[in-house]
Amino acid sequence: MGNNFLLGLLRFAGLVLLQVLIFSRMNLFGQVNPMVYILFLYWYPIRENRSALLGIAFLLGFAVDLFSDTLAMHTVATLTTAFVRPALMRFVFGVNLEFQNFRLNNSTRVQQTTFLALLILVHHLVFFGLEIFSLTNLLLLLNRVLLTGLGTFVFALLLSFLFSRHRE
Repeated sequence: MGNNFLLGLLRFAGLVLLQVLIFSRMNLFGQVNPMVYILFLYWYPIRENRSALLGIAFLLGFAVDLFSDTLAMHTVATLTTAFVRPALMRFVFGVNLEFQNFRLNNSTRVQQTTFLALLILVHHLVFFGLEIFSLTNLLLLLNRVLLTGLGTFVFALLLSFLFSRHRE
């Protein structure tokens, strides 16, 4: 348990620092700022306490908001994503999720990337929905969600492959 806690703490701090120091300052094509801190929700252990996940998601979003000056938009988006995470997991992994020995690493690459993409989609819909806060700008909302989501997905995959344990 201590090893998992230390790993989670390092991931939390590392992703917040990466987001605040590098990715929040990145502006690809004039409008894409990847939000890679979502990887924490992707890497969070499956069998851990859901209340703890919601508390940690609040702290994660709050930490990014604190340094980004975004008026709790990251907090709300991260909390919402953490709240719907179990439903997304049941949708993506299906019956396999019920097995005691199920791990994210034991699932297929397609399932892993689908789960990550859905987490990013939910997060970005909430975040940019709060930022734009108008259905009259629906095309702008969809543009921001898709472009930033794609950028986030690419960088999250790169970081995930870089920091995951490789199976041979």
